[in-house]
Amino acid sequence: MTLRELDKRIIARLQGDLPLVPEPFAAIAREVGISEEELLTKIRGYLEAGVMRRFSTILRHHRAGYTANAMCCWLVPPERVEEAGRVMATFREASHVYQRPTYPDWPYNLFTMLHGKTKEDLYRAAAEISARTGIGEYRLLFSTEEFKKTSMEYFKQ
Repeated sequence: MTLRELDKRIIARLQGDLPLVPEPFAAIAREVGISEEELLTKIRGYLEAGVMRRFSTILRHHRAGYTANAMCCWLVPPERVEEAGRVMATFREASHVYQRPTYPDWPYNLFTMLHGKTKEDLYRAAAEISARTGIGEYRLLFSTEEFKKTSMEYFKQ
């Protein structure tokens, strides 16, 4: 799919917050100079072409009371990574599940970013994931300070 200037304007606008109005897509359509129907057709096209993977919202978890965060590092046999990763992705506490390469001094190959209200919530979630996957070798790396958290911006407005 070749992106035209209109596509870049739409994508740039969709990267930001939705307007807090009853019809946010109509408002965005007006901002970029097209109809709401055309905007929704464009968005569906981006999804179908794989230009846009998903459309989602971001919860500011600290404001919602979820102040405990940890990266859980899992040592998963290579032949079980796909299966274990899919199971881990079903847990509501896990916002991200990634496979990464291993190194001689770091054998962990699957990672889940866990969120909860307390550290105990995270220990409990990791134990539940371990029980469901049968993966017993893991470490929790707790977040201590957030220095930056932003969404990617591919086109500027």
